[in-house]
Amino acid sequence: MINILLCDDHAVVRMGLKMLLNNHEDMQVVGEASEGNEGIQQALELKPDVVVMDLSMPHGKDGMSATSELKKLMPEIAILILTMHDDEEYLFRGIQAGASGCILKSAPHDELLAAIRSVASGNAYLHPSATKRLMEEYIGSVKQGNTDTFNLLSDREKEVLTLIAKGFSNKEIAEQLVISVKTVETHKGNLMEKLQMKTRPELVAYALKKGLLGYGI
Repeated sequence: MINILLCDDHAVVRMGLKMLLNNHEDMQVVGEASEGNEGIQQALELKPDVVVMDLSMPHGKDGMSATSELKKLMPEIAILILTMHDDEEYLFRGIQAGASGCILKSAPHDELLAAIRSVASGNAYLHPSATKRLMEEYIGSVKQGNTDTFNLLSDREKEVLTLIAKGFSNKEIAEQLVISVKTVETHKGNLMEKLQMKTRPELVAYALKKGLLGYGI
């Protein structure tokens, strides 16, 4: 069962989403919020698997800020951005804030269901037009030689990477950062995926190159 928290300032939208999602055996809406601060509080209390987060909430904390703050507090949570803006600026900002995916409010119902299931399983999800734009942007950056995978890492992932490079075990890292071993393993997996690395020595070498230990190579 995928437990879902809805964060959208429109009550009618929340009601429609709740009816749609609760109609599927593998999903249930466990909470609702009308703005970012309320969404963060609800997430901390309810610990949902997925937060469906609207970006445009004019009253209180907006969805972008709430996503960034929530990922710092609960790194393991999956956040699916729900937006009406078919614009790469919103896409990139949402992903940088820590969202696992992005989908348009105008998307078909089956696409929304697929997106929720995807991020709940630990995968990323981008609506087709966003994927095309993201690839075009990435390819353009590579051609210009100005892409740097280090910028894809969250602050917490950089902390974990630094401690890995210093030789700490997952348990020791968990104790230092006051998080669970499972969360450390999740961060380590994300690091390897983002940096396209498969071994701990590769991570250590990368950290040295980036000067995370106070000196570079």
